[in-house]
Amino acid sequence: TSVGSVEKIQAIADRIMSEPNNQHVVVVSAMGHTTDQLVELCSKISTTPEPREYDALISTGENVSAALLSMAIIAKGGKAISLNGSQAGIYTSNGHKRAKIMDVRPDRIQLELNENKVVVVTGFQGVSEFNDVTTIGRGGSDTSAVVLAASLGLKECDIYTDVDGVYTTDPRCVSQAKKLSVVSYDEMLELASMGAQVLHPRAVECAKENGITLHVRSSFSSDEGTRIKELNSMELNRTVTGIALKRDEAKISVVGVADQPGIAGKLFGELGNHNVNIDMIIQSNEQENETNTITFTVSEDDYEDAKKITERVAKELGAGHVVGDTSIAKVSIVGVGMISKPGVAATMFKTLGECGVNIQLITTSEIKVSCAVESGQADVAVQALHDAFELHNAK
Repeated sequence: TSVGSVEKIQAIADRIMSEPNNQHVVVVSAMGHTTDQLVELCSKISTTPEPREYDALISTGENVSAALLSMAIIAKGGKAISLNGSQAGIYTSNGHKRAKIMDVRPDRIQLELNENKVVVVTGFQGVSEFNDVTTIGRGGSDTSAVVLAASLGLKECDIYTDVDGVYTTDPRCVSQAKKLSVVSYDEMLELASMGAQVLHPRAVECAKENGITLHVRSSFSSDEGTRIKELNSMELNRTVTGIALKRDEAKISVVGVADQPGIAGKLFGELGNHNVNIDMIIQSNEQENETNTITFTVSEDDYEDAKKITERVAKELGAGHVVGDTSIAKVSIVGVGMISKPGVAATMFKTLGECGVNIQLITTSEIKVSCAVESGQADVAVQALHDAFELHNAK
């Protein structure tokens, strides 16, 4: 959305030109819904596109943004150059759609910076050892920016977006949501993984590994946003920092699984081999017939593939039937303060019970408690938890 129109791109160029420091590397996403439109075009040609050609198609959106921004800076009297992932030295694994960044060689970037040019780099893409264009997954421009910052030895990376920082929860769900001035890496990683769409989890991981402070701020104002960094013990004074909501969850249950060692490993190993990420898992035992029911959640995007794989494995194992449900949402409370303050999970469960929200699955970590609920109850759950933990008073 930050580069969603020519007018917005012009505004970004103005902002860059107004900065006193002209040593800028700017990573851009595709304009507006361009990537979605390219995916839709692809689906009209093939429901199972060849991965290499898929990446070749959907990576073009960032090329357009980078070239236009570079043109805008030059038209305003500045010096700029656009570089695609290959030209910028972003090398990835050979896989497509979700390639991993393996190495960054910023020699060309540094060369252009030495010529006092603003370097505009395409996010979301890189190049494989076979010199093929690869993409690193949706939301990957955040990750591209952080790995470039790390390769250039920088200690801060600004992430400009259409919101002015990280909030206690989505302001569209809860009007009393408050912007936070600082969030720890671990909290942001949990929030991002649990559904908060401000930052991509891989970007936060990379920032933490390299000690880079992320500054999430608005593309449309010069106000301070939210800094994500390592916090010291004096700064860890919140029990719950934020609430994340992930709506696009799906649940799959395998009924009548033999109560034997290795069964779960077979099922989840096969799902892992097909790059299906598993989220929440629960196993319940039926003592009368010595069988188990294994229930787990996946992203709704992976649901159809996961269900087919599960049905095949269930048949091989001689299990009963497989049941699926796509009307699931996941509500999570996150906060490093949970480590030292007991009773947080109990407060969450009690709050959800009092507002009539049924909990279907639960997962926990040291700083997170997640509950799967019926998607129609998700907004009620978030509002109730935001009130219960008094996040309207957060800073």
